[in-house]
Amino acid sequence: MTTTSAPGRSKHFSLPNLLTYGRVAAVPIVVGLLYWPEKDWARWAALGVFAVAAITDFFDGYLARAWQQQSMMGRMLDPIADKLIVSACLLMLAADGAIGGWSLAAAVIILCREILVSGLREFLAGLRVSMPVSAVGKWKTTMQLIAIGFLIAGPAGEKVLPGTEMIGLTLLWISALLTIYSGWDYLKAGLKHVVED
Repeated sequence: MTTTSAPGRSKHFSLPNLLTYGRVAAVPIVVGLLYWPEKDWARWAALGVFAVAAITDFFDGYLARAWQQQSMMGRMLDPIADKLIVSACLLMLAADGAIGGWSLAAAVIILCREILVSGLREFLAGLRVSMPVSAVGKWKTTMQLIAIGFLIAGPAGEKVLPGTEMIGLTLLWISALLTIYSGWDYLKAGLKHVVED
């Protein structure tokens, strides 16, 4: 009885899963630091935590596959962790004015797409149909994370690299376009199963 339950417990606390848990735990830390957007130290600290969390987004999946430590918990939590940190940061950056004007449309596009894809995944899971992440979806996530990193640096980053905020907003629009493209792919896949049903 002990021997059968041990592997299950160890899978939940494998290194890939621990990295994913860490990414979820990073969300309130980054949000808390962004409550002081006028403080350079808070922006740099938020960027540091965000950067570490973004790096784990690559390593948790890579290590899970390389070490054959894939688990249902990891499959469920990994996309949730991505959506949590991206959504929370976009909301905080919009609140402090780092994302404003027409650029708010890019943030809305990204948020709406994440909700749409989450709904599609839930629907298709009920049909026992998997919806793997596409190559464009991976590029979209990477672009979003880089864009948000520049925007978190914001005014503090401008003192080191002039144009930091413009770079962040430009990359945000590029990621919004990739978001629309990848979202359309997922929508077509979902609609195909609806029509077949």
